[in-house]
Amino acid sequence: MIAYILSFIIMIITLDTNVLYQALRNSKGASGFILNLFQNRKVSLALSLSVFKEYEDVLNRPSSLIDFKLSKKDIEDVLAFIAYFGKEYKIHYLLRPNLKDENDNIFIELATVSQSDYLITSNVRDFQDSDLKVDIKIVTPSEFVMKWRQEYEK
Repeated sequence: MIAYILSFIIMIITLDTNVLYQALRNSKGASGFILNLFQNRKVSLALSLSVFKEYEDVLNRPSSLIDFKLSKKDIEDVLAFIAYFGKEYKIHYLLRPNLKDENDNIFIELATVSQSDYLITSNVRDFQDSDLKVDIKIVTPSEFVMKWRQEYEK
């Protein structure tokens, strides 16, 4: 009975834009696997307005569309799906961990507010050595997939 109840508990993840970018560029890699988990509602994707705007900006760049071999309409569809099925969290305060890339602070804020189980990024080193010490598991896409498979695909 407990296993049945636990099967409905969905893991919350925060995705750095680079993971979403990689998933759209190559659906067969670890990032594509993670996006597929979200599409199949096996994980919940944390969203904030600032993170969604970042996704929108990066994915709609002309160079991104060429790299993805997708149309602007395809990207609109992906973003609409993310907006509809992602779980929005409002950020009422700004955490300033003083990361190497100031633009990465929005992901720390979102992961903190949403109490994400994981913040998934290809640039783990960019999130280290910050002034703010947070208790967030920051992993690469391949590390996350390995952990997922160990836990849920036994």
